[in-house]
Amino acid sequence: MEKKNGNDREKTGLRKGLTSYGDEEFSLFLRKAFIKGAGYTNDVLKRPIVGIINTGSEYNPCHGNAPQMIEAIKRGVMLAGGLPMVFPTISLHESFAFPTSMFLRNLMSIDTEEMIRAQPMDSVVMIGGCDKTVPAQLMGAASAGIPAISLVSGPMLTGGHRGTRVGACTDCRRYWAMYRGEQIDAEEIEDVNNALVPSVGYCGVMGTASTVACMVEGLGMMLPGGACPPAVTADRMRIAEETGAQAVRMIQQKLTPDKIITAKSIENAMRVLLAIGGSTNGIVHLTAIAGRLGIGIDLNGWDAMSRETPVLVDLKPSGQGYMEDFHKAGGMPALLRELKPLLHLDALTVTGRTMGEEIEKSGPGFKQDLVRPLSNPVYKVGGVAVLRGNLAPGGALIKQSAASANLMEHEGRAVVFENSQDMANRIDDPNLDVKADDILVLKNIGPIGNPGMPEAGYLPIPKKLAKQGVKDMVRISDGRMSGTAFGTVVLHLVPESAIGGPLAFVRSGDRIRLSVSERTISLLVSDAELKARAAAWVKPEIKNQRGYRKLFYESVTQATEGCDFSFCRAGEIKETVPKPKAQKVSR
Repeated sequence: MEKKNGNDREKTGLRKGLTSYGDEEFSLFLRKAFIKGAGYTNDVLKRPIVGIINTGSEYNPCHGNAPQMIEAIKRGVMLAGGLPMVFPTISLHESFAFPTSMFLRNLMSIDTEEMIRAQPMDSVVMIGGCDKTVPAQLMGAASAGIPAISLVSGPMLTGGHRGTRVGACTDCRRYWAMYRGEQIDAEEIEDVNNALVPSVGYCGVMGTASTVACMVEGLGMMLPGGACPPAVTADRMRIAEETGAQAVRMIQQKLTPDKIITAKSIENAMRVLLAIGGSTNGIVHLTAIAGRLGIGIDLNGWDAMSRETPVLVDLKPSGQGYMEDFHKAGGMPALLRELKPLLHLDALTVTGRTMGEEIEKSGPGFKQDLVRPLSNPVYKVGGVAVLRGNLAPGGALIKQSAASANLMEHEGRAVVFENSQDMANRIDDPNLDVKADDILVLKNIGPIGNPGMPEAGYLPIPKKLAKQGVKDMVRISDGRMSGTAFGTVVLHLVPESAIGGPLAFVRSGDRIRLSVSERTISLLVSDAELKARAAAWVKPEIKNQRGYRKLFYESVTQATEGCDFSFCRAGEIKETVPKPKAQKVSR
């Protein structure tokens, strides 16, 4: 059908994106003929169409409940008067993607955008979950420009190991470190392996997947209460049904992503990221999403925001709980209620109501101790701090809420690994010259150096030190780490070493100083020496450039621009957030 809009004829339903045969009416005739082969009637084909992105895959257990969610979404769409149409896109799982899922995030965003554009739909429900899927979908949807709503698969449940509650993947790392340190044996690590992931769904701690889900609810692109229900619960299916119905309503409301993803809503998401003690990956993804709409993120401004936004959610790796506990404590509505004084309450959400209206609608809450008030935080400042210095002139991050307090002001000798393979070859060498107060440095794992900026920044403690009981050291790289990880780890150094960033010039034996209180990361060599090393530096050769890998090398941006492809970002950055002394609106 068509709707008249002034002098324009706005195409909807099956008339959207007609195949180019040179005759639009013939194109529609042919389209209807083929779709009727699936048993559809003319009456059904007149309904508004809601696309449903199916990212279910046997390689992706995080999305193992996709079939059940799709049925619930379809039910909601039909009850609201729409026609649901399911279609597939790329599906990414963190542990089943080489070299890393981040390498493929931008490809998934392009797939999402182009399939939304290519097929007739008036709105779209995007089923995501595992770390890079939801950012990729939001990047694509922001560029495609039709009404869109996010739905996540939900976190997994927790398991148990010998009387101890466990869950992926903070406990994966904790037990693996114990195994490397010979505190547990091969039989026990195998038992742990069987207990860590007791159901489908993404990691059940505040890792990247949970971080992104919470941010997206704070951003307004997900139904209230949609971030936390576990994957295998009835609550998750009810959210799916409601999401389908809301996708139909969004068509009439013309609620496109650019009306929801604004400077104010991005600031709200930034607040949420800090208050949940979320993954450092979150700001990279949020920067990429914002960049699609011409909004930049100022890391200095975000750091200032961090100083006044405490961690309020007691979840691993910054605290003790799991995502299913967060859901039982009231989920994101409980957190947003506590953050209300710090939020832009007039920011619009996918419901058509404002953030303030949704907080009021969620009610007064109930007594619980997992989501803390501002007066009694888990950690008195935000989960992440932004560092600068001669090692990171463009910035670096540290997840201070999961770091060791005794290492946040530290000077030590650098032990340098040139790349991931060098580290793998030497980290467990009993003859490695390393001490507990040294600083481990890993080069060439940035967006270009090891394409996709892998989560290798969480360097393992050298085995000979692990055996001595060393559990944390200062570690520095231009890569990322999993949101489920913990420790005094400095990440995302910009510019990266592969393009001549100062990290490339660090040598074993150099002194490095970290000061989180001063927000600095410094290589203690003279400017003249640093300049001489830069002059002698030889850029690593990139081999086997063809296909998508060639496109990636030529187009990927640095972490401060979200590691998006330069040609996918908006033509210009029209505004930057957070804005200085932003005024909050009470509603």
